[in-house]
Amino acid sequence: MSDVYERFVGLLSGFGIQADEVQPDNTFTQLEFDSLALVELTLAVQQEFGVSVGDDELAADDTMTQASKVIEAKMVSV
Repeated sequence: MSDVYERFVGLLSGFGIQADEVQPDNTFTQLEFDSLALVELTLAVQQEFGVSVGDDELAADDTMTQASKVIEAKMVSV
């Protein structure tokens, strides 16, 4: 997996989820993220990666792989 993916999964520890519990095809719903947790995660992503990710860019049914690709795309466009 990419460095962005690994760093992103590392952020999940702040939400009580250990990296070894996460699979690339897990969705946020499967990891029991609600809408508030997703908003908090977008703020954590902004701090970690220095990119702005809108609340509408990470959805409950997105996989960890999809989320990391959104972040990677934002980093390229910065």
